[in-house]
Amino acid sequence: MTSAPLTFALPAPDLGPWRAGNTGTEGVWRFDSGRPGRHVMISALIHGNELCGAWAIKGLIEAGVRPQAGTLTLALCNLAAFDRFDATDHDASRFVDEDMNRQWSDERMDAADTLERRRCAQLRPFVREADWLLDLHSMHEPCAPLLLTGTQPRNLRLARAMAAPEHVVVDAGHKDGTRMRDYGRFGLPDEAAGDSRSLLVECGFHGDPASRAVAQDQCLRFLQAAGTLDAAALGRLLPGWRLPDAPRQWALEVTGPVVAKSGRFRFTEPFRGLEVIAKAGTVIGDNDGEPVATPYDDCVLVMPSTRQARAGVTVVRYATRRML
Repeated sequence: MTSAPLTFALPAPDLGPWRAGNTGTEGVWRFDSGRPGRHVMISALIHGNELCGAWAIKGLIEAGVRPQAGTLTLALCNLAAFDRFDATDHDASRFVDEDMNRQWSDERMDAADTLERRRCAQLRPFVREADWLLDLHSMHEPCAPLLLTGTQPRNLRLARAMAAPEHVVVDAGHKDGTRMRDYGRFGLPDEAAGDSRSLLVECGFHGDPASRAVAQDQCLRFLQAAGTLDAAALGRLLPGWRLPDAPRQWALEVTGPVVAKSGRFRFTEPFRGLEVIAKAGTVIGDNDGEPVATPYDDCVLVMPSTRQARAGVTVVRYATRRML
């Protein structure tokens, strides 16, 4: 089944006044409180068509958010891809040369042989210096927000403390490259990682205005949890940003991906994500003539999409579900 066209209702933000940054690196802002505390980083636009995070960072800057303790870094990452954004062909501005969220290894960044790798190398010092990282994303398909923690228990504890969104994905990343949230000490086991924390939030469909509200809510919760600002200051500076707490939280433990053999991969139904498939062996797709079936009972489908399908690309991940 092919993907249906989707309405892109979230406008692109005007980043003109904020594009230069204040660090000498385009798109990167840093504010130092002069007081002890964590170095906290919030990043957006790893993909040029994921506008919700750019709106959130723009809002933080315009509201005059400054850390009460520690340091706050705000990064607008793939501005070159963002400059190509066209709401009528939004998938085309996901990246320029290659997916920026698969290039976070020193070997790839040092190669500097694509635009995205060169840009990652520019951002690398800021990511290395951060203690806590929140990376804001959105999704190819309409779906409830997802908070991705990696496999480290420390990040799962942070997700629980933030109390939203409802669905928390515990995963080891992608075989085709390292994500920013897994780079360096963020990818280390708890006993070797010190105080580091890193989360990636998928705020909803790229073009849904609700994704902007989720990005704003996650920024507020993250800054409070990190001790960057207290609840009173955040409420004063960012009125209306906090959404209701999730009624409950589910941990979705990813057990494996389905990787497309080509761009011809098709699902049997228009899955949106978070479907719980009751019976093992249920066929959910066709991978170049090979049936794709769920591996166990009560299998959760995480972020199914064929919009970027080509050989080697993950089109859905399987997960088990438990209460967090």
